Amino acid sequence: MAFIEISLGSHMISHGYDADNKEVLEHVEVAGFSKKVVAVSRIKSLSEKYILTDYLDGRWIYWAYAETFDEVKNKLVNPC
Repeated sequence: MAFIEISLGSHMISHGYDADNKEVLEHVEVAGFSKKVVAVSRIKSLSEKYILTDYLDGRWIYWAYAETFDEVKNKLVNPC
C-alpha cells in the first residue's frame, strides 16, 4: 500500500445528505497544520484548496493542506 506525507489542517466532515439533498458538513477549525501519513487509496480527489479522503462509516473529509497543489500532485503522480 502506498502512502504520502502531507500537512493537514482545518477540515470539513461530510456526514451525507439531508432530506433536501444538501450535504451535511461539520466544520472543524484547528490552529496550524500537522504532518500526517495518508494511504493513497483513501484519497478521492485533490483541488487547489482541499484534499478529499474517505473516512469511517461512509463519510468523507475535505482537508486543508499546507503544501502547494503541485507538490501534492507530484507526490501522488510520482511516488518515491
